Amino acid sequence: MTTSPPPQQLDIAAIVPCYNEEATVAKVVSDLRGTFDGITVYVYDNNSKDATRERAREAGAIVRSETLQGKGNVVRRAFADVDADVYLLIDGDDTYDVASAPAMVEALLEGPYDHVLGCRVDDPDNSAYRKGHAWGNRFFNSVVSRLFGEPVTDMLSGFRVFSRRFVKSFPALSQRFEIETELTVHSLATRVPQIEKPVGFGERPDGSESKLSTFSDGRRIILTIAKLFAFEKPFVFWGAASIVAFVAGLISGIPVISEYARTGLVERFPTAFLAAIFMVIACLMVTAGVILTGTTRNRHEAARLAYLGLAPVTTPGLAPRREVSPEELRAPQNQRAPEPIVPESAPVV
Repeated sequence: MTTSPPPQQLDIAAIVPCYNEEATVAKVVSDLRGTFDGITVYVYDNNSKDATRERAREAGAIVRSETLQGKGNVVRRAFADVDADVYLLIDGDDTYDVASAPAMVEALLEGPYDHVLGCRVDDPDNSAYRKGHAWGNRFFNSVVSRLFGEPVTDMLSGFRVFSRRFVKSFPALSQRFEIETELTVHSLATRVPQIEKPVGFGERPDGSESKLSTFSDGRRIILTIAKLFAFEKPFVFWGAASIVAFVAGLISGIPVISEYARTGLVERFPTAFLAAIFMVIACLMVTAGVILTGTTRNRHEAARLAYLGLAPVTTPGLAPRREVSPEELRAPQNQRAPEPIVPESAPVV
């Protein structure tokens, strides 16, 4: 494989989460190092019981450990520890085509974008997906696309490229394989510039075993989608729940009201109390949705300020921008420190 220099000589860091991947991690590390000159590969070992650490170190990776089990914990730790201009996240199971990485990095820089999602291209006649996983992936893509109003092709892909802005403003709260869902929803909710790129995808090599659990991980992903939808769109979530409570109260209360209009008496007190409780719950849910919408807006504003406080990836011919603190962004324009003026060509002394 021929190597190519990193675009603009940027500091590119590849993050490879691993758990018992001794059969594949060396090839992944070698392929990554053969893709770009000067790329730094970080293998994060997640309590492997085999020789994953040794194989990764022999292949030239920087090996670190995360003792909290789960891919989400690994990504959280890596995003906090590693400082780079461009981040490449890829699984250590050798199912993704590393040769797609240069095109993804170039797309990130040319956009410029903050998130490039590698969408897996699978052969339907010889699918590399486990039974039921392809259908599940399509189902989750459809749900997230409908809930958040943006099309998503492969939200569960583990092959992504990020800018420093994205990584350092991403909260990373997930613990296990639902981290991909959180990454996708975060990029949709914060509306960062992003693009999708097709990437090759194949079966695990012999001797490599999948760590995915179809039903357990699927349940976690569904719960994560529901929680993130409630956090990001609270008025819609709690408004829909309040409508359900209101309809239940209406169904329970109509016979009581009809009886009272006919006889002037309320003989079914339990039903009347139940209807009243449903109506109170509906009002509380609407109120909660309104309050949480304001809280969500404040959270989005804080996240946006943190994002803007980080310098974007520079392009040739442009002077690098200094990082701006959130406090300075809140200050009036005339009180901000001026941007440094960098000449296009400095005189030779």
